[in-house]
Amino acid sequence: MQMPVAIIESLDHEGRGITRAGGKAVFVEGALPGETVEYESLRVRPTYEQARANHILRESGLRIVPRCPHFGVCGGCSSQHLDPVAQAVVKQRVMEDAFWHIAKLRPEIIYPAIAGQAWGYRQRARLGVRKVPSKGGVLIGFHEKRSSYIADLVCCPVLPPHVSAMLPRLRVLLGGLSIADRVPQIEMAIGERESGESVTVLVFRCLLPFSGADMKRLKAFGEAEGVDVWQQPGQPDTASPLAGSGGATGLFYSLPEFDVRLAFRPGDFTQVNVHANRLLVRRAMQMLDPQAKERIGDLFCGLGNFTLPIARRGAMVAGVEGSAAMVARATANARANGLDARALFYAADLFETTVDSFAALGPFDKLLLDPPREGAIAVVKAIDPHNSPRRIVYVSCNPATLARDAAALVREKGYGLRGAGIINMFPHTSHVESVALFERA
Repeated sequence: MQMPVAIIESLDHEGRGITRAGGKAVFVEGALPGETVEYESLRVRPTYEQARANHILRESGLRIVPRCPHFGVCGGCSSQHLDPVAQAVVKQRVMEDAFWHIAKLRPEIIYPAIAGQAWGYRQRARLGVRKVPSKGGVLIGFHEKRSSYIADLVCCPVLPPHVSAMLPRLRVLLGGLSIADRVPQIEMAIGERESGESVTVLVFRCLLPFSGADMKRLKAFGEAEGVDVWQQPGQPDTASPLAGSGGATGLFYSLPEFDVRLAFRPGDFTQVNVHANRLLVRRAMQMLDPQAKERIGDLFCGLGNFTLPIARRGAMVAGVEGSAAMVARATANARANGLDARALFYAADLFETTVDSFAALGPFDKLLLDPPREGAIAVVKAIDPHNSPRRIVYVSCNPATLARDAAALVREKGYGLRGAGIINMFPHTSHVESVALFERA
């Protein structure tokens, strides 16, 4: 049976090529705009079709050779075949399309895309582990595309080189454990020791206790690889260094431009791309422009990634986060950086924000929002348009919820969308991180 041939018109938010056939959109994995491809249908629905490019009959000039031998099978990356500069352009377009199609808004200014290093950038990763005797033992890696199976990785170029090179030896280690079938994942986190020296932590999730022989194997592996080994028998807060492994109880990452160091635990949320995060914080501070005598709110503040730079610029800042444990660590970070007089932290469920609970936080001259994918619509709805912050910087990991909240800020609260741009925080993936500036009209 002859496969259909099509010319690809554009890319969607997941990096798939878009063409049209029979009056409906066809999303073609592995195809780029301008290419002529022969494709195989994977799923047909009444209004769209999902497909995979089998042969590229005419290539785009933006196509490059994927660096990873697992690309196309592993679901960790979707765009290694597209030049990294072009990836940022595509993500910028995804953000702009979301603003227009969801909110009917266009930013007054589109800021230049922020990009950090394209390879070896992941300072955090959660690697799946599964014992599959029929495939040679223990598999370690990310999930395969469209599957719950684990892609068996021998390398991963988006991980730091020393972690990528470690993967085959990790597989051997796991295969020799007495509870190899009860270790579902490994959390990897890279940071700094208190001395400033780089350190890699591997947290082994264990559903049963390790045996004495297992502990010896894990310690020997940590010593041989120069990594700290932790175990996690339950929820993330149960993670701790393996006894006698020499592991530290905390890690740090730094924001040198603001003379700030933040302590974190391996399971805490931190940005995976430390270089891109530094550029993001710089841009957010440029947009927010904190000034002495201002009072600024940093909502969904986490460990203080933006809170402490705001305080360093001389403003008083209130950081609000839903987790009491995270608030305690943010408070400790402020104290360690000598900023506890200007940075105060509060625990509150911001997804349940009301007009009264927002007003109870006190008046803000400016506001920074950095919510998870669900967005910050409850906060936006609670803002008093007659006594509102004059400037809002909104950092988003989901263009759709950013656009939804932008519509409410502009049409209900009287703000103007002054500018927006993307940060390529996750090169080679469809993840779009963006930052937008709103000012009272």
